Amino acid sequence: MRVSRSVRDLAYKSLQIKENLSRKLGREITVGEIVKELEKNGENKTEEEVGYALEAIVEPISLFDPVYGDGADAVFVMDQLRDDNDGEEVWLENISLKEAIKKLSPREKTILGMRFYNGKTQMEIAEEIGISQAQVSRLEKGAIERIKKQM
Repeated sequence: MRVSRSVRDLAYKSLQIKENLSRKLGREITVGEIVKELEKNGENKTEEEVGYALEAIVEPISLFDPVYGDGADAVFVMDQLRDDNDGEEVWLENISLKEAIKKLSPREKTILGMRFYNGKTQMEIAEEIGISQAQVSRLEKGAIERIKKQM
């Protein structure tokens, strides 16, 4: 990925300010302090812009870079990554959900679609399809119960 010249320039100016202030004050400098120094130099940048620029110039690391090693056994970046999503379980649940929805009546499918995909209220659905809000509520509740039982 290529980083634009303006972003790189901002990052290098920010790094220079950070080093100078850090030496002068003897502590770690915040992004807010960098922004204030840039303002003194006539540049109006937000903390978000400065943070983004500083992150953009960081060298990427390889998944195969060692993080720890005690002789023969090295631990690589890849060894430290994990997927908290149980992909197979989610995949099976999606299939079950689709199959359960197929078994609903067209009216129930319409109501659930309007409610959960289009974000409409029960009152809006009732007005649109010409039934009462209570009927929409009962149909929605019944459809959800049938889906739960089939899953």
